[in-house]
Amino acid sequence: RLFTVKKDIDVIYNFIDTKNYPAANAEECNRNSLALENEKIITHVSNFRKVKRVDDVVRIFNEIQKEIPSRLILVGDGPEREKVDLLCKDFGIKDKVLFLGNSNEVNKILCYSDLFLLPSETESFGLAALEAMAAKTPIISTNSGGLSEVNLNGVTGFLSNVGDFKEMGKNAISVLKSDKTLLEFKQRAYLHSKQFTLENVLPKYLAIYERILDKV
Repeated sequence: RLFTVKKDIDVIYNFIDTKNYPAANAEECNRNSLALENEKIITHVSNFRKVKRVDDVVRIFNEIQKEIPSRLILVGDGPEREKVDLLCKDFGIKDKVLFLGNSNEVNKILCYSDLFLLPSETESFGLAALEAMAAKTPIISTNSGGLSEVNLNGVTGFLSNVGDFKEMGKNAISVLKSDKTLLEFKQRAYLHSKQFTLENVLPKYLAIYERILDKV
């Protein structure tokens, strides 16, 4: 509708290789290296640009830690890093936040995680959310861009309006409060991620190419 295209449009999503995410072997993850046994691990991965709203990640976590023993793991670096660090100090939660910087082992870090925060201003697709789900990690995100097609509200996590960190915090707490509820969200997130595997997406690309070639 935006571009006044009158023909049918085929939408083919990005894909992931679920073999890269050790969700099935979560018992091998050494959680104790990052958090105490009774703490939930909350994770965010980004380039720390303003559009990622990493300050909202901290605000959401601040709401969570008031009710749930937890630790925030921040992966990545960028222009908002200093601002985020100061906000952690202002909230008095610096000792509960771990800055890991850039990492080429995000798949292993996601293996530790109980919840993934993605309060972005906008996302074209939400590949970071999909990668987290492949590691059995539910998502708390905004409903911007393609996130609503990856993160199913009330199924794989929750969606909120951009900037509504209070609601995102409330939703996060509702997922984390019960181990049974958390496990159910983890399982549903993992199952949904399987729709975006190479094996499921590649045939859709091939089908389009075959249709084009048939018209040549």
